[in-house]
Amino acid sequence: MGGSASGEIKAEPNMTPLLDVVFQLITFFMMVFKISGENYDQRVRLPVAGSARPVEGKPAEDRLILNIDGKGQLLWNGESLDIDRAMKELRTQSQLVRLNLKIQKKEVADGEPLPTTVVFRADKNVPFTQIYRYITACQTQGFVKFALKAMSGEG
Repeated sequence: MGGSASGEIKAEPNMTPLLDVVFQLITFFMMVFKISGENYDQRVRLPVAGSARPVEGKPAEDRLILNIDGKGQLLWNGESLDIDRAMKELRTQSQLVRLNLKIQKKEVADGEPLPTTVVFRADKNVPFTQIYRYITACQTQGFVKFALKAMSGEG
């Protein structure tokens, strides 16, 4: 009664379910992951300032980037928003910041300022009165840190 080597049972793992899960995770993260470069709308022509320097702060600091086109309209996700839709979007963004802080256990009360820095990328042809309108709208939503983006006048 001898056993032969050819009679052994081979068990190979079925990799199909694992590959399905991996591909679903990759697809999910590709759809959810927001690349920071998409916040910079190429239609906005920044003014040139000799004293322009990078926005200070920690790299992980929360920032909201607002692009304002030459007509003074807010550019959001590739489309130009009128003033009413822009104000709704600012309100939504402040609610998202508050929700994110709540999740991180750093909850901010309604009257307290938000730690997010709002970076304005305004076209060089936009008068400051238009930018100021967005600044005051942001202030009513709780944002208190602001930065204006410009191109460096150096070489």
